[in-house]
Amino acid sequence: MKRVTPLMSLVLILTAASMASADVKLPSIFGSHMVLQRDIPCKVWGWADAGEDVTVTIGEQKHSAKADEKGNWSLHLEPLQAGGPHQLTVKGNNEVTFEDVLVGEVWICSGQSNMAWPVSNANDSDLEAMTAKYPNIRLISVPQVGTQEPQNDFNGEWQRCTPETVKSFSAVGYFFGRQLHQTLDVPIGLIDNAWGGSSAEAWVPKDVLAADSKYDDLLASWAETEKNFDWEAVQARYQKQFAAWQEKVKEARAAGKPLPNRPRAPRNPLTGNHRPANIYNGVLKPTIGYGIRGVIWYQRESNANRAYQYRDLFPLMITQWRKEWGLGDFPFYWVQLADFRDESPEPQESAWAELREAQTMTMKLPHTGQAVITDLGEAHDIHPRDKQNVAKRLARWALANEYDYEIPFRSPQYKSMEKNGSRIVLTFDYVGGGLDTFDVRQPVGFAIAGEDKQFHWASARIVTPNQVEVWSESVTNPVAVRYGWADNPVANMQNVHGLKMTPFRTDDWPGVTADVTK
Repeated sequence: MKRVTPLMSLVLILTAASMASADVKLPSIFGSHMVLQRDIPCKVWGWADAGEDVTVTIGEQKHSAKADEKGNWSLHLEPLQAGGPHQLTVKGNNEVTFEDVLVGEVWICSGQSNMAWPVSNANDSDLEAMTAKYPNIRLISVPQVGTQEPQNDFNGEWQRCTPETVKSFSAVGYFFGRQLHQTLDVPIGLIDNAWGGSSAEAWVPKDVLAADSKYDDLLASWAETEKNFDWEAVQARYQKQFAAWQEKVKEARAAGKPLPNRPRAPRNPLTGNHRPANIYNGVLKPTIGYGIRGVIWYQRESNANRAYQYRDLFPLMITQWRKEWGLGDFPFYWVQLADFRDESPEPQESAWAELREAQTMTMKLPHTGQAVITDLGEAHDIHPRDKQNVAKRLARWALANEYDYEIPFRSPQYKSMEKNGSRIVLTFDYVGGGLDTFDVRQPVGFAIAGEDKQFHWASARIVTPNQVEVWSESVTNPVAVRYGWADNPVANMQNVHGLKMTPFRTDDWPGVTADVTK
């Protein structure tokens, strides 16, 4: 056997490295079983040697690009019609082939835990999984990576929707996609990048936040954390606590006593889901540019204590995503904050109500909308199990606006008020076939106040298909009305199609989160 010298080993290593660098590669968002967005020029990108010629072929299309000095290349496919399966081949010094590629509708399913909440934990999860036999619905999930360094790839792959693969996938995402698939009869691609408990600022580039003084306090607070937080010291303290707990467990077992609670493992905020830009860099960035139809979003609880700030932060996030994707004002539909916590016996201020208001204000952006779900929450569970109806309300927005179905999709929304003596008449937009109530005939959920700003529960009646009259014997000179203004509102207004009225207030008096900036 011929002896391998150190010099020969070095040559072999360098040769292997050279060959490896010559390989054409694509990020994991591209792969077998993926869905490409129909009717748009889909971007395809990846890496190769500097100056390497790359050719991408699908069907009768063939496109070429040359890698730049850093080895990056990209090109656009001509718009494709829904269908497949196709084979997509990428050829440079090597060849990469993706099989079973479909063309249809692609949506990103994003937000925090209520979007991440899997089918296995939704209502009727066993029945839902058993019937999830949709080979033309394709699923991919992006792992949770929190970092300040922009990532260009992630560890994931596209899968066909089956009773097994659907169990761990976003319930809202799947039910939304299923409704589109059954209605449109085209392939559906769903990209789940949700991260439980995430804050909106974690989804935005830091330089974008830094360019606006509204976020100076927030960024300054994080700068202090970044400077002073000692993760190794935190871990060391936890190890001592854990060791002490183990000893207490032994003593409790020996004495036949109840076991003590295990100390909670610490989390590193520097790699977590609240640090500005962390999720943008680690989760969103590797997918930006992939052809999509739009985004469905289910996040807000983590920003509720800064609801006034959310009025600007949420639109900023949406605008930045659209800017970077380069697909224009693609649809962005979100779920409004559900009802949660104990019901209040009297009208009171509410950070969650202010967050709902901030969400409603964000509809000033074009091609946006929200699903109102103040009837679908659970008082003592921040993760309500009814994800089916949440998804249906989102799907109504998409089917009506993206696919031209003439169906009711928007909740009634406050338009104006007119004082009539000791009463106030409210006028509403988007009432569909007219205003209605559910559960009981009498409208419930209104509060009214005079100039003293003290709210009292109000009586109300529907006076026209789009108007409600409100009054209270305790308020002789009313100036303001609120509806559904609580963490867990007791409210029953809707339109005749069952779409719940959007919570609102007619006043602009400073709320409890008006001055909270970090």
